[in-house]
Amino acid sequence: MFPISEKRFPALGFGLGLRKEHYEAVLAGQPALGWFEIVSENYMVAGGKPLDYLERIRADYPLVMHGVSLSIGGTDPLDVGYLKQLKTLADRIEPAWISDHLCWTGVKPVNLHDLMPLPYTAEALHHVAGRVRQVQEYLGRRILLENVSSYLDYRASEMPEWEFLRALAEESDCLLLLDINNVYVSACNHAFDPYTYIEHLPLTRVQQFHLAGHRDYGAYRIDTHDEPIIDPVWDLYGRAITLFGKVSTMIERDDNIPPFEDLLAELAQAERIATQTLPPHDSSEFVKKSTALGI
Repeated sequence: MFPISEKRFPALGFGLGLRKEHYEAVLAGQPALGWFEIVSENYMVAGGKPLDYLERIRADYPLVMHGVSLSIGGTDPLDVGYLKQLKTLADRIEPAWISDHLCWTGVKPVNLHDLMPLPYTAEALHHVAGRVRQVQEYLGRRILLENVSSYLDYRASEMPEWEFLRALAEESDCLLLLDINNVYVSACNHAFDPYTYIEHLPLTRVQQFHLAGHRDYGAYRIDTHDEPIIDPVWDLYGRAITLFGKVSTMIERDDNIPPFEDLLAELAQAERIATQTLPPHDSSEFVKKSTALGI
């Protein structure tokens, strides 16, 4: 039986999503970052240049794995072949942790290539919790699940998303990857208070933060990860730091990739907020490389 624990993994500080456009900049510049997050599926192969770059980069930086294909909320059986590949990669690169999304991605044989939200019902909760426990048993480790941005509600939902997340973490003993931007986007789309959302999550379960940008179309917002982070998302991040303390923070950029230096400058803003928000002792322990990022 997988051991139950509410302890979080040690915090890694501040990092970035590793993208192929920045491989050479990372290797040549040796930036003073705490860690990198990789998209698991990009490296679930036997060999090739991406794995070669990854091996070289992991010699100098801790890595975490972030997947998009687990479909933990789906109704099809868990994909054992996918889990085997995921475990093989984890055994190879020894990530600090593994995460995926609280969503479903299709019904065989149709893959929607998107992260679809769940109905927040007791039935769905027990279904997903059971699948999380299966995955954790197979991998031999706890996983993190990320809240997704959403654009529709289910009439069947019986509870708000934050209550579902809280109950899921407790029932399955998983940890949470709190995407601050996704909370804000969904709050705008569904007219709820994003601060209420984060204030109702379990303090001992939030392991990681994502920060990202999105597109504002007036009546709705879309999570695109191709724009700079906006001020309301930074403000929400400040509140999250106050609540959850030293939580590993990274910026996620998936399209319209800017120069590496631009992402470092944006990450420095996250460090400034943490420095100003955390108590002095916690701040000095958590923000160890801030000088190198220009703070």
